[in-house]
Amino acid sequence: MNFSRRHFLQTTGLTLAWGANRALAAEAPLIESIEKTVVPAPAVKAGTWFHPRACLAGKKVFMTLQPIMGSDYFGPVHWTTSDDLGKTWREFQPAPPLGWEGEGEGSEAVCDVTPEYHPKTGTVLALGQNVFYKTRTPGFKGDQPPRWPMYAVWKDGAWGPRHKLVWDDPRGSQIYSNNCGQRVMMPNGEVMMSFTFGVKDKPRAVCGVRCSFDGEQLLIQETGLEITNPVGRGLLEPSLTHFQNRFYLTIRAEDNHGYVAVSEDGLHYEPKQAWAWDDGEPLTMSTTQQHWLTHSDALFLVYTRKDATNLKVMRWRAPLWVAQVDPKTLRLIRATERVVLPLIGDGVNQADLVPMMGNFGIANVSPNESWVTDGSWCPKAGNSGELQLARVRWSKANRLVATV
Repeated sequence: MNFSRRHFLQTTGLTLAWGANRALAAEAPLIESIEKTVVPAPAVKAGTWFHPRACLAGKKVFMTLQPIMGSDYFGPVHWTTSDDLGKTWREFQPAPPLGWEGEGEGSEAVCDVTPEYHPKTGTVLALGQNVFYKTRTPGFKGDQPPRWPMYAVWKDGAWGPRHKLVWDDPRGSQIYSNNCGQRVMMPNGEVMMSFTFGVKDKPRAVCGVRCSFDGEQLLIQETGLEITNPVGRGLLEPSLTHFQNRFYLTIRAEDNHGYVAVSEDGLHYEPKQAWAWDDGEPLTMSTTQQHWLTHSDALFLVYTRKDATNLKVMRWRAPLWVAQVDPKTLRLIRATERVVLPLIGDGVNQADLVPMMGNFGIANVSPNESWVTDGSWCPKAGNSGELQLARVRWSKANRLVATV
């Protein structure tokens, strides 16, 4: 059998990396412990709390969340803060600019919000997307009008107005969005993010986006090259992080994979590759978002995947897992995988009663602790669920978080 020199070098490099990863996993783990807690929350009529995402804003932790009453049917966005790293929370309050507004025979709402603190202006930028609901028959409108990012700014307890993030590009005529996505606040005040975008009845693509932000207005300055996938709806819900001078993008897809890509500038990405273990075996995923857990010394991915315990859970949306990423090969180090939030119930024989997860957020809240927040949801059990907070405690301080 003939092997090219390039193939030999690639194979040898991956083998060496796999061996190095096994040695790394044998060392003292960077994740010291993971503790699941449940945040006390007021009851939701015919629903539960969903989309909880937090950020450290000065000395407070700021969080947005919203009720879910049915598939893609969300109530108005709420907000809360904690002064003691999540031991107690202030009363959940509606975020006025991110509520429902009348639109024709229905309402335009906002969902999928991710708040991020912007250090240069001392503000929280809460960015989601619009969604349209019926008036006569409550629920998600199947034939959605065009959709785009919606945002509002919070500072010192007060909200600014509701804004649309404008992108006059015909490639996003049906949808362009950063929904549920992680963004990167740059030292110069710019905001790096990514869009999923597309035209009606065609698979969506993904691209990097560079924005300016002055504490009030978010403006697109530049977009990057398209990343594509022709299967199903294409590429969805991209999330971005910055680690050791490179941008990393993780992307939801509909071909039983998730994808990762890397870039020097957040706009021009190397070819995407499917998430796989360090020995080359691909992960089996099902159209669910992934997000980054970023430490100064290592990069981790939080995700869902197929497993023997969840075979009949819809899209294998429990449990939530975490594993360390090898930044050279862009593969997950299998020996580092552990559960972040466990599956509750029997995912094989009574899967309909397993609360689903997967619409989650990640926040670094101190040098010693990061959070994974998720609102679990079980539609077959009266839309019940838990407002979950997993405390990821580090064995070494995370230098990405300033001591406050």
